[in-house]
Amino acid sequence: MTAVTAAAATAVTAAKTRATAPGADAATGSGPWAGRAESADWDAVAAELDAFGGALLPQLLTPDEAGRLRDLYGRPELFRSTVDMARHRFGSGEYKYFHAPYPEPVEQLKQALYPRLLPIARTWWERLGRTAPWPDTLDEWLQMCHAAGQSKSTAILLRYGAGDWNALHRDLYGDLVFPLQVVINLDRPGTDHTGGEFLLVEQRPRAQSRGTATLLPQGHGYVFTTRDRPVRSARGWSAAPVRHGVSALRSGHRHTLALVFHDAA
Repeated sequence: MTAVTAAAATAVTAAKTRATAPGADAATGSGPWAGRAESADWDAVAAELDAFGGALLPQLLTPDEAGRLRDLYGRPELFRSTVDMARHRFGSGEYKYFHAPYPEPVEQLKQALYPRLLPIARTWWERLGRTAPWPDTLDEWLQMCHAAGQSKSTAILLRYGAGDWNALHRDLYGDLVFPLQVVINLDRPGTDHTGGEFLLVEQRPRAQSRGTATLLPQGHGYVFTTRDRPVRSARGWSAAPVRHGVSALRSGHRHTLALVFHDAA
């Protein structure tokens, strides 16, 4: 048995143990967050991802839940790292990586969303003639990441003020990558902030790049491609690289929860 296979088997055993333990609903992504994720029209989401590389999701967090997550930004003990975006020329603003285990409802949201995103990811890789490495559960996948040396937590809380922005980028973190990720706006556009649209820029084969901008309602998720997506070409399917970012805030403040489904090296 390889190290990765052994790790995956361990993850399955651990998941079964949690399923019979107190609090198992929260650990496996059930509860209110799972219901909200299930409420999405996933066929429509898949079609939107196929057309544009990103799609709006239903409200995954209530205003109270969004506010509680936003308030965690001032608790340094919950985070493993803080990044000053201007210092690294990533834009302007700041973000923090949560420690694992994550506070509620970060883990629950990841567990609820992964099985819905997985069929889309596998379909994309099939179109591109790639072997899809992702197992049926998030726990198994993260164990594979850890066995490959990617063990750092990747859930992020971002904070922008007036004039801040996020440069176009991709959140890869290592060789093992899940091709979809989700962001959730924790503030009210038009009230807490103006500007701060979520940006996607796609490099289309033998054509000019295409950009889309989306203003995310408070508590709603937005799912988008982490690296690239399949697009039809004269020879079948080609991979179109996609980068994401945030436009400059014109006023106010904006906090975002970012859910990445692979860990970092």
